[in-house]
Amino acid sequence: MLDPRLSGTGNIVAATRVQHRLVDAARQIVVSVSAVGVTVASSGDVSLGEASARDARPQPLIQPLPAGERGRPLLEVRHATKIYGGGLLQTHERVTALRDLSLHIAEEPATITTIAGESGSGKTTLASAILGFISLTSGQILYRGQDVSQLARQKMVTYRREVQAVFQDPYEVYNPFYRVRHVFNLVIGRFKLARDGGEARRLIEDALRVVGLRGDEVLDKYPHQLSGGQRQRMMIARALLLRPRLIVADEPVSMVDASLRAMILDIMLRMRNDLGISFLYITHDLSTAYQISDRTFILYQGSIAECGDTTAVIEHPRHPYVQLLLSSIPVPDPAQRWHADDQIPTDIGQQLDASDGCPFYARCAYHMDRCRHIPPPLYEIDGQHHGCACYLCDEDEQKGGAQGDDGLAVVTHVRGG
Repeated sequence: MLDPRLSGTGNIVAATRVQHRLVDAARQIVVSVSAVGVTVASSGDVSLGEASARDARPQPLIQPLPAGERGRPLLEVRHATKIYGGGLLQTHERVTALRDLSLHIAEEPATITTIAGESGSGKTTLASAILGFISLTSGQILYRGQDVSQLARQKMVTYRREVQAVFQDPYEVYNPFYRVRHVFNLVIGRFKLARDGGEARRLIEDALRVVGLRGDEVLDKYPHQLSGGQRQRMMIARALLLRPRLIVADEPVSMVDASLRAMILDIMLRMRNDLGISFLYITHDLSTAYQISDRTFILYQGSIAECGDTTAVIEHPRHPYVQLLLSSIPVPDPAQRWHADDQIPTDIGQQLDASDGCPFYARCAYHMDRCRHIPPPLYEIDGQHHGCACYLCDEDEQKGGAQGDDGLAVVTHVRGG
């Protein structure tokens, strides 16, 4: 069995308490948006019109699915594989960025789904594929049941409107030769959101107020005149302008300081709770994932190592990689030494060692012969939709249970996450 002492949950919880204190400080900003009936009070409550407290989740601004379509995932990734290199004119090694990855995000209620993992685990590749920036080598991405790669032009415009993005470096989104209002004007013009300039101005002001900004203070400035936190909040406001169903947020808080990080995370929570907007939150920071996300997927070398309810994954990790990831978080105590003597094989070495089997084979202290040749499926743990892609999580094997014709234990797969 795996050693529970490897878990760094205590450090995650300690960091999360600090984040909560920062969120409380960020909520002291008082913003009143009478035009759309949104009020951010010093108590931290957000309401739409006469809406109640934050956890009540009032009627979202977006329209729900028709009755016959409810229960269908909003977004579904099916067996996504992305391989770079290996072409006719390419001499470098083939790199598998995504490996038969499947997950889904429900239409209702709105959720925050975290995709976490170390650098090179496939997080940004997954985001790029969902946003249509790259094509998959194999597999599908479905939006409301339709393959995104096969959408007709008008349906693709709808997809672009309903699935928005917030990127890690907001400065790269701006054209430095234009004032920042140009970003909003492009969106309004492209999607025909306003009939005239006055209506466009009101829409922009309303979106900015939700993220704690005032149009007369920021719209006429150039990007370099804004702080990093202001630029990032303006990108969230730009996405909010379109009233999307899903926002793909790729490391949205990694380039801002701690207080602004707390404010941005709080904005994401409010948009989920009060506007019915789901997030695909991509991060390497498990403390922020623990604070705000509903479900978490931990990726390693392009495949899912562990997934499930965020509390279960972080407080009760079962996969050796997830335990190692949590144990790598330093303890906030100078008297306690942080042991970091593990020798990590190169990426190429790991891929060659387990090109057909478990991608964590080369680094795992518990690996077996079959780990090298046959990748483990996602085993469902305790019937709680907590999945672990490790043969050590096979309860049938641990109990000497039934085996299939191939000598592997008969398992229950976690459907899509």
